[in-house]
Amino acid sequence: MNHFFAYIGRMRFIRRWALMRNSEPENIQEHSHMTAVLAHSLALIRNRYFGGQVDPGAVAAAALLHDAPEIFTGDLPTPIKYYNPDIRTSYAQVEEMATDKLLHMLPRELREDYRQLLQPEDQEIRRLVKAADKLSAYIKCLEEEKAGNAEFRSAQAQTRKALEEMDLPEVRFFMDEFMPSFRLTLDELE
Repeated sequence: MNHFFAYIGRMRFIRRWALMRNSEPENIQEHSHMTAVLAHSLALIRNRYFGGQVDPGAVAAAALLHDAPEIFTGDLPTPIKYYNPDIRTSYAQVEEMATDKLLHMLPRELREDYRQLLQPEDQEIRRLVKAADKLSAYIKCLEEEKAGNAEFRSAQAQTRKALEEMDLPEVRFFMDEFMPSFRLTLDELE
């Protein structure tokens, strides 16, 4: 028996933003879906507007599973994860062990295929997934603020700064062209 997909299905039980009051809870399955949608769009934007040649499907697939190790580790809050280099290094080792555990739940013939999704070697895929992950977090912050939750104000500013520091043209394009819509109400979107 192979348990990989049964565990992947449990991503919906892992909550994000554990240290903050949420007006709308978010789990890593929901977050991963949005991250995949965003990663796909960033790859398309890169290819169409900035001369890239990245595979949007590969980027989206990697984004779908980017937080899968959190099935075992939980979602470690950012202030803890980045508190000091030793914690970050240790957590990376724990994530590596969780990834290996997941991979060993697959038939041997599929492991390398899924390793490429869980740990992409292509640096451009990694960068786009990371950017999409931050965009997803930024959208969550905007939605919480729109719901009247000031708890996310600082996280929103920090996440926006991190996005700007990535200095990726496709992220700037997305922020300019698509992000303003996330601040609108349903009636304003019409």
